[in-house]
Amino acid sequence: MRRVISVLLENEAGALSRVAGLFSARGYNIEGLSVAPTDDEGVSRMTIVTWGDDQILEQIIKQLRKLVEVIKVTDLTEGAHVEREMVLLKVQAESGDERAEVKRIADIYRSRIIDITDTSYTLEVTGDGQKVQSMVELFEPSRVVEVVRTGAIAIGRGARGM
Repeated sequence: MRRVISVLLENEAGALSRVAGLFSARGYNIEGLSVAPTDDEGVSRMTIVTWGDDQILEQIIKQLRKLVEVIKVTDLTEGAHVEREMVLLKVQAESGDERAEVKRIADIYRSRIIDITDTSYTLEVTGDGQKVQSMVELFEPSRVVEVVRTGAIAIGRGARGM
């Protein structure tokens, strides 16, 4: 089962590696990992996306809660939540027709053109994983120069915070 786990932890050296170590010790891959400071610079929020057996993932969540640096762990897949991912996509666009096509696709996907050269456009698209993947797939592989993805970030729905 796919899980989206949100972790608040103290922003200190080694905390990320201890959290990741819980997954690797059990042979689980982290599909997506996003970490950044919160409004309190001493606290970071980590969003982890993974797949796996429910029993083992429940055990990992329990062990996460026991780590000294961890303040709170929430399994967002247990309730209503919003997920987003950002992709930076650099594509070749040399001819007038190619440039017009890139602009058209950018408009359809509500993405932004963030860099232009004589031979390429760099686009920024934000949305759920399916949306950003479908945009990437619209371009012929030979025209895609580079793709950078953030991985999913998520937040619970409603007025309550983590």
